[in-house]
Amino acid sequence: MPDRTSARRGTAIVIGGGMTGMLAAAVLADHAEVTVIERDVLPDGPAPRKGLPQARHAHLLWSGGAKAIEHLLPGVLDRLVAHGARRVPIMSGMVSKAPSGQWFRRFNHAHHVNVVCSRDLLDDTIRAEVLSRKGVTLRERTEPVALTGTAGRVTGVRVRPVGGDLGKDGNQSRDQGQDQGRNQGAEESLTADLVIDASGRGSRAPHWLAELGHPPVHERVVDAGVRYASRIYEAPASAGDNFPIVNVQADPRQPPGRGGVILPIEDGPSESGASKTRRWLVTLSGTRGGEPTGDNDDFVPFTRSLPHRVIADLLADAHPLTDVVTTRSTANIRRYYEKMTDWPAGFAVLGDAVAGYNPVYGHGLTAAAQSAVALQDVLREHGPDGPGTARRIQRAAARPVGRAWDLAVGQDIFYPGASEQPPTPLEKVFATFIDRAVDTGARNPHALRALLDVMSMERPPTRLLRPDMVLRVFFGRKLPLLDGPPLTEAERTALSA
Repeated sequence: MPDRTSARRGTAIVIGGGMTGMLAAAVLADHAEVTVIERDVLPDGPAPRKGLPQARHAHLLWSGGAKAIEHLLPGVLDRLVAHGARRVPIMSGMVSKAPSGQWFRRFNHAHHVNVVCSRDLLDDTIRAEVLSRKGVTLRERTEPVALTGTAGRVTGVRVRPVGGDLGKDGNQSRDQGQDQGRNQGAEESLTADLVIDASGRGSRAPHWLAELGHPPVHERVVDAGVRYASRIYEAPASAGDNFPIVNVQADPRQPPGRGGVILPIEDGPSESGASKTRRWLVTLSGTRGGEPTGDNDDFVPFTRSLPHRVIADLLADAHPLTDVVTTRSTANIRRYYEKMTDWPAGFAVLGDAVAGYNPVYGHGLTAAAQSAVALQDVLREHGPDGPGTARRIQRAAARPVGRAWDLAVGQDIFYPGASEQPPTPLEKVFATFIDRAVDTGARNPHALRALLDVMSMERPPTRLLRPDMVLRVFFGRKLPLLDGPPLTEAERTALSA
């Protein structure tokens, strides 16, 4: 069918100004006048955001997510790199220990490239790109109260201003011509042809749908009880400019699961502020009974309890630049909106509002970006107010959500107390096969490329069931396992003696 972008421009509302909301706004701007509703005042540059505490921890933008973002915002990855982000080839730029204990070999002939930087830089670059687009308006310090309309069609959102400091200009919106009366606390109704809820884990969509007469949405929770602790370090001078990502993953079959990652991010100010310094963002994790604390003095000692000492050795002489920050909100929570019998026209839910994941696997950003691509595909085919558009969006977004969910839950469900529902027989069989596939990937670079196709979310998990992979898992030639982290001689100079 022809592209619908030349049709009548309608109106759209996006609830939430985070990554998912901005990408959704970029897509909608080709079809409608878009208003992004955001409860906080968003930073003007790469700075912490009040409503996103998880941003303080290590984030990986897998190649599947990087490709999706570049598809939506051509050239944005080059702008990220210009501001200090790195394109890291996987596996040559990663030293990784699998949950089941194997060290992966590093090789140069893979096409998977992760984009690595702080979450602040990533969000700021994408936010600046989207808000510069014609037809996108941001209303800050504004919170949604309820959906308007009926069970059959959502017609908009009822909102109210959020009290407190309204920012440098005293307004709740960056648009100069906004009505100052909003600051008085009165509710108002905004109408739209399409409302997208991208408000994250705290989404009120289940409650709003219930108010319109819909039955409760089915939810599933898998909570491994993970706590994260992160700290930024000045990288040792011997680490050089292209030090690899170092990732020691937790083993769910030997609780408590403890892991850690060193993520070389963009340079930042030194303590004196006189020059730039290379920085490592270090994130540690632990499940129930083995959680890291927020005490600065406990951070490096905790690294000695990980399944390998490589992170402890790398940090032994590294200089901390920040205090430790912690987060506990790490449960995997999925809402199965796509399975609801009735779904209202004019409303869809994307990103963490559909499913939030344990951040250790790094798939939340990729699932959000791929959901925005799914939104774009549906709108180009059917338009924002076409019959059945909202249900099509919900079902299309469920595909990347489901892939990320399977990857996360396939590990976390085996931690004690993670779920009231124990692993199903199918989940146990799949987990056993994944363990075999990981072991094969550690011994065979061809198998590892197939495994990376799935881990990067470039291909669905069924990629591992193709004959070439199955044959390698059960009958293929395998190299001996490595007996330690595959650091180069130059990289080993960064290790503490």
